[in-house]
Amino acid sequence: MTDNIKTGYTLNAILGFLSLLLVALLFSLVIRMYHPGIDAERSEVDARLISNIIQIEVLNGCGVSGLASLYTTKLRQSGFDVVESANFDTFDIPETLVIDRAGNYQNAKKIADALGVSERNIIRETSNDFYLDATVVIGSDFEKLN
Repeated sequence: MTDNIKTGYTLNAILGFLSLLLVALLFSLVIRMYHPGIDAERSEVDARLISNIIQIEVLNGCGVSGLASLYTTKLRQSGFDVVESANFDTFDIPETLVIDRAGNYQNAKKIADALGVSERNIIRETSNDFYLDATVVIGSDFEKLN
């Protein structure tokens, strides 16, 4: 009789675990349906650039140690190709900026949306000397970013 009880507890435990797993998978599916991943592909292909993935550089503009590396990791996890991470010329940038380098506003907007940067902080500064889509300058408002 005790073997039947142990078998019953084991089966109940397995069913309970599988039920929790099913609930977690369904929750994940619903979240993905309402909050799809970030689109890190270029809206238009530029022959000068070597990839279909948006390429950016991340610069620390507020002086907090390790900030450019932290956001480099976050942006890479979102699917962007971060080609450089360094310090900005100064450390007095109050708000995070996205600087459009390739002349494609939609790509800069995708980056701003991924970080939670306001559209008013997207600046167009195109140049043939840059072989990337945008520069992100992390400002003192970094704690408010996504």
